[in-house]
Amino acid sequence: MSKVAPGPTPGFMVWRLANKWRVAVDRALAPLGLTHAQYSLVASLYGMQRAGERPSQRQLADHTGLEALYVSKLARALESAELIERTRDPRDPRAVQLALTKQGQTVARQAIDVVQELHQQLLEPLGGLDAPRTRVFTDELTALLDTPLTPSLPNNENTQGAPS
Repeated sequence: MSKVAPGPTPGFMVWRLANKWRVAVDRALAPLGLTHAQYSLVASLYGMQRAGERPSQRQLADHTGLEALYVSKLARALESAELIERTRDPRDPRAVQLALTKQGQTVARQAIDVVQELHQQLLEPLGGLDAPRTRVFTDELTALLDTPLTPSLPNNENTQGAPS
């Protein structure tokens, strides 16, 4: 007989918080014509370009944690909106490099300001963006994100008949 947790599980709470924040960011960025996923690309590109980088779609996927295929789809949409340009990497013709256009840089700066303000508001219960509780919260999330997932066990004699 399994015991039911008395309250929501940490996984459920993380999922709810991620959804709440995604919706809040989507709403805040709608006037700029961006979604949260598109924002993750333009904001990341903005920071990488400022550091002198011109990343490939693969590098941007690795940086954002998004699937490479999804980054490709988002990049095409952002290219159609004239916010980024996609070019072949001269060192690797299979790779596509990404860069913000002038308009993309302007929109990225505006979006970053909007999201920073939103994060300040969302983190107010912890004291705001620069509060000690927020730093602890960020450290805890980082520890969870940095822990690699172990592959699930195959269905063998060690797992057969075990309660799930």
